[in-house]
Amino acid sequence: MNRDASVKRLLAHRGPWDMAVIGGGATGVGIAVDGASRGYSVCLLEQSDFGKGTSSRATKLVHGGVRYLQQGNISLVMEALKERGILRQNAPHLVHDLAFVVPNYSWWEAPFYGIGMKVYDMLAGRYGFGKSRLLSREEVLERIPTLEQDGLRGGVLYYDGQFDDSRLLIDLAQTAEQQGAVLLNYARVVGLTHDADGFVDGLVVRDLESGREHTLPVRCVINATGPFSDAVRRIDDPAAAPMIAPSQGVHIVLDRPFLPGDSAIMVPRTSDGRVMFAIPWHEHVLVGTTDTPIKDVSLEPVAMEEEIDFILETASQYLARPPTRDDILSVFAGIRPLVKASAASNTAALSREHTIHVARSGLLTIAGGKWTTYRKMAEDCVDHAATLAKLDERPCVTRGLNIHGYHRHAEQFGDLSYYGSDAEAIRELMEADAALARRLHDELPVYAAQVVWAARREMARTVDDVLARRTRALLLNAAAAIAMAPAAAKLMAAELGRDKQWERDQVAEFTAIAQNYLIHPAGSAGLVPGR
Repeated sequence: MNRDASVKRLLAHRGPWDMAVIGGGATGVGIAVDGASRGYSVCLLEQSDFGKGTSSRATKLVHGGVRYLQQGNISLVMEALKERGILRQNAPHLVHDLAFVVPNYSWWEAPFYGIGMKVYDMLAGRYGFGKSRLLSREEVLERIPTLEQDGLRGGVLYYDGQFDDSRLLIDLAQTAEQQGAVLLNYARVVGLTHDADGFVDGLVVRDLESGREHTLPVRCVINATGPFSDAVRRIDDPAAAPMIAPSQGVHIVLDRPFLPGDSAIMVPRTSDGRVMFAIPWHEHVLVGTTDTPIKDVSLEPVAMEEEIDFILETASQYLARPPTRDDILSVFAGIRPLVKASAASNTAALSREHTIHVARSGLLTIAGGKWTTYRKMAEDCVDHAATLAKLDERPCVTRGLNIHGYHRHAEQFGDLSYYGSDAEAIRELMEADAALARRLHDELPVYAAQVVWAARREMARTVDDVLARRTRALLLNAAAAIAMAPAAAKLMAAELGRDKQWERDQVAEFTAIAQNYLIHPAGSAGLVPGR
């Protein structure tokens, strides 16, 4: 992907676009893949970077949803388990099986959760990742030797999927472009145009890099902006009633010794009724998540003190060595764009099923859902959009469409495995220039060549794009990421033709962002006090 080329393609298009997608997260990019692969003309506009918001801040699981099974939402679980299998099939370089252990400390937990996981297996059918079974106390400790042993009776083993969310998103963006879509980041939609009958027939987009505004004629405008859906709806209709009930989820990242094996821990019911996970990810341990209702949405949400305390307290009940604030390498927050439901008393009870809303003007909004079901959400949305725009009906082809980077044995590429088929080209960069083969920091396997590749081929425009999303440095180790920033800025400046002042500005901007990923002394700047 090349941003300058994308701008030229966007402006060179003749006539109205069949579909214009606002929002470059999982939902929006999935829609671009689906629409373009059917042969429709599609453009996508993202106000910041692809995945800057929710889609880079997930729990890194491709799963049916044990919580939804508890809620009795069988249809959502079945759909998600099916999509989980399709995603592993289409992106094997990024999606893999992961064993989960549910530790049992009470006599009733083994039969209760054991039966639940058998139902989970049954619902997965031919898309199953492995059969669940009961584990003895010894088998549990063999898999998770750092588990709290006092009172441990045994456990339940089951299988789900794991992935790298923002890496999958970048590969989906490249897939969409390969199918003919035009995608542009740092392009904010600031207005919508309407015909004589009041129907949306175009949009006004501001290129945040050049400052120029452009009006694009469009047959159907799709609002896929997640937590920002209501803001876009108010551009169309200032009186639009809110449909989003935003919820914040927080994760902390610890060193690998806290969970040294290849299995994850799943706590099916915490003290306040939530599900919590401890997961091995990129040679670190991810622990979360919380589910806290919030009023305001932001591209850079900040963890609240009470959320950090809750995760640490819950983790201490299950790990023999209780983690402390000093052990946290990074903390990150993400916002779930849950759809309002009048009968729900809290956000944990709101359904993750997606909703498609069509305004009187014809503006189509899709909200809710989750990463695992992005493909089905896109299929449903494009079906609706094609009808709304009076386009020829064309069948969805994404069920069997390989995602960019597809490689069945990507593990052979070691640290670069999550690039899939692109790993070979990055290796060639490293072999051609020894300076590009160096790590940017001893604590993380992030190489100079990855920075160059991100700027050259993946439309990365800022240090934050590279260190937070093209690589996962910021989420894994915030202090190490801050230390990497000057080197990353210098490499990007050379690739993008920027000057020294740009480098300095980028380092300062990234350091300011990264402060919210660092753990500071309780109550100090960087974290939001409990509300």
